[in-house]
Amino acid sequence: MSYSHFDLAAPEDLLKWAIQEFGKQFAVTTSFQAEGMVVVDMAAKISRDIRVITLDTGRLAEETYQMIETVRSHYGLHVETVSPASDEIEAMVTRFGPNLFYESVPYRSLCCHLRKVRPLERKLQEFRAWAVGLRRSQSETRESLVKAEEVDGRVKLSPLADWTAEQVSEYIRANGVPLHPLYAKGYTSIGCGPCTRATGPGEDERAGRWWWEQDANKECGIHFSPDGKIERTLDVLVRDILTGSHTQLQNA
Repeated sequence: MSYSHFDLAAPEDLLKWAIQEFGKQFAVTTSFQAEGMVVVDMAAKISRDIRVITLDTGRLAEETYQMIETVRSHYGLHVETVSPASDEIEAMVTRFGPNLFYESVPYRSLCCHLRKVRPLERKLQEFRAWAVGLRRSQSETRESLVKAEEVDGRVKLSPLADWTAEQVSEYIRANGVPLHPLYAKGYTSIGCGPCTRATGPGEDERAGRWWWEQDANKECGIHFSPDGKIERTLDVLVRDILTGSHTQLQNA
C-alpha cells in the first residue's frame, strides 16, 4: 500500500489519522530528543491514551531516565520501557567486553543491534503503526525520508520529516515542551552515555554520536541498514552471540 499522499500532510494531521486508525496499536517511540518530544507533545494533545515507548539499553545517561519521569509528570503518560534480552547482552559482554563499540564499526553495530534493534523489533509485534522523530536534514542518510511507509507489515510515520531544526526549536518554545537536560550541556544528538558527547561550534548535528569512527555510517540500525560489508559482518556476529559459536572474523 502506498502512503505517498501523506507526504504533504501536517504532522498533527498525520498523527491524528494514526491514532484514529490504529488506536492502542499505535505508539510513539522516542529517546526524548527534541524531535521525539515534539511528536509526543502533538500526540498527547490529540489523545491522553497515546502509548509512548523508549528503549532502555542499559547504557543510558542518567538525564535520559530523568526524562522518563518528566514525561510521566508533564503529560500524565506511562512510558513503556523496552529492554534487551539479558542473555544476549551477557553473551556479548562476556565475549567482547563492555565497551566493544570502541574497537570497530561491526562491534558497535552488534551492540546497537542487541541493545536497540532486536528489542524494538520484539516490541513492535504489538503494534500496527509507530511514529518517530526523524528529519531529512539531520544527516545525508535521512535525506530521502518519507512521512509514511510500510515496514515489515507496519506503518512507520516520520511526521517531522520535512521540518527544519529551527521549526523544532520554535515549536518547543511556543508549546513549553520539556527538553532533555543534556542539550544544556552542549549535546545536539543524544544516545547511549558512552557513545554520545557534546558537539563543538561548527560541528555537524550528529558529530557527537560514535565520534571515534571515521567516515562510518552513523546510524544504530533501527532506521537504516549499515553498508553491505558491515551488514554481513554484523550478521555473523549476531549469529555467533545467539548460538554461542565463536567464528574468527577478519576485518572486524
